[in-house]
Amino acid sequence: MVEKIVYLIDNQTIKPMNNFMSSYEIILKVLNEICDKQNFIRQIRKPKLSDLELIALNLTAEYSSIDSESQLFRKLPEAITNKIERSVYNRRKRKLAFAMEKIRQKLSRFFNEYEDYYIVDSMPLEVVKLARSSRSKICKEKYETAPDMGYSASQKMYFYGYKLHAVASVNGIIQSFDLTKASTHDIRYLTDIKYQFSDCVIIGDKGYLNAEYQLDLFTSNNIKLEVPMRANQHNYKKQASIFRRTRKRIETIFSQLCDQFMIRRNYAKTFDGFRTRIISKITSFTIIQYINKFIYNRNINNVKINIA
Repeated sequence: MVEKIVYLIDNQTIKPMNNFMSSYEIILKVLNEICDKQNFIRQIRKPKLSDLELIALNLTAEYSSIDSESQLFRKLPEAITNKIERSVYNRRKRKLAFAMEKIRQKLSRFFNEYEDYYIVDSMPLEVVKLARSSRSKICKEKYETAPDMGYSASQKMYFYGYKLHAVASVNGIIQSFDLTKASTHDIRYLTDIKYQFSDCVIIGDKGYLNAEYQLDLFTSNNIKLEVPMRANQHNYKKQASIFRRTRKRIETIFSQLCDQFMIRRNYAKTFDGFRTRIISKITSFTIIQYINKFIYNRNINNVKINIA
């Protein structure tokens, strides 16, 4: 059973102070409470800026909609910039992607421990515009992780890049996510879901309608895949309105990730850099939800609100 933690920063009620460093201190305080160590990568020399402090800095930048490291380092005080150079910050951040994902998983367990209803969906992530795709070298260092062209039915457009597949609880907490090539069909992600979930209901759109996959999920892990039927199907039955309303939650999550966290804006040149950016944004999104609930006791999905 996951123990929920209620925080009191420095034994005082947190006063609203709208600035970057105050937000950083609160996020770092939360990370110190849920993590049992300061450094995740073994190094010969102990770094001046610990791995946990670097992760807190990165998550605060994502929450503050600072998508440029140059802009970030212009905002930071000398007390931090004297501890780490920008190029070193970038390299260490990519190496710490695994630690950020572990932190995100740990945070999500505080919310989703007893959840049995989830929503699955995907969204397109462009690497470059389609017109430039033939001459672009971004993220092409390996064939297995190289981007390709796909089609987004919801936006009725072709794009070049990747797909973000996500499973979220009905409360809006992302439980699991993955990146695939743009050409990968949404149904393929259900194979991964089979090994991550059990004894639950997963709500999807018509893109996940497949009798074979539905049967496989139910017989293997007792997962009921609830998707609307197509109007021309035999024995058509309209989906219950509660499922249609519930499914909008993940669309709201994607909108928030696109708006405040600018998940569709890409500055990365390698797949590792691109993947790290996505993990950073989703982890930052989750930690703000955590702070909303367990520090301020307010609506967890008000992620645009000040935390300091």
